[in-house]
Amino acid sequence: MEYQPRLQKQYFEEVVPALTKKFGYKTVMQVPRLVKINLNQGISAALTDKKLIDTGVAEMTAISGQKAVPTISKRDVSNFKLRKGNPIGVRVTLRSEKMYEFLDRLVAIALPRVRDFRGINDKGFDGRGNYSFGIPEQIIFPEINIDKVSKINGMDITIVTTAKTDEEAFALLKEFGLPFKNQKNNN
Repeated sequence: MEYQPRLQKQYFEEVVPALTKKFGYKTVMQVPRLVKINLNQGISAALTDKKLIDTGVAEMTAISGQKAVPTISKRDVSNFKLRKGNPIGVRVTLRSEKMYEFLDRLVAIALPRVRDFRGINDKGFDGRGNYSFGIPEQIIFPEINIDKVSKINGMDITIVTTAKTDEEAFALLKEFGLPFKNQKNNN
């Protein structure tokens, strides 16, 4: 038997039937599914301290379980003392098993560790079935050793789905257990 992440199994056993019933899909292929999860961390202080990028890459690699890469600036911005080609952040794209593993850890472990957590905002949908939200600090992930953190950085998480509408994407993410603030049926 091949290993299958818990949420991937849950998708086929629970999410697909629930969404098929709710939206009346004719085939399984119409049911929205996750495509990828993008993690992005902008490190503004990296302009003065180049070691912060290496630290960011190491932290993001630990969080995601996949090698992170630095993002490079595309143009000069004199107001920010930014030169073209300078590393200014860290990003990683997760697909298939690693994506499901990360989402599982995010929902079950990391989000409940956020201080004064009341759920994630349900206004992060883009109209095409994708959802983005920010996390204020990277120390909510258990992979990060708080004693070794030199600077607290937030990160943006984008969940890309095959859903055609925000309502379908909302239902999909709700079935995966994402804790939204406003528990409502329609978006």
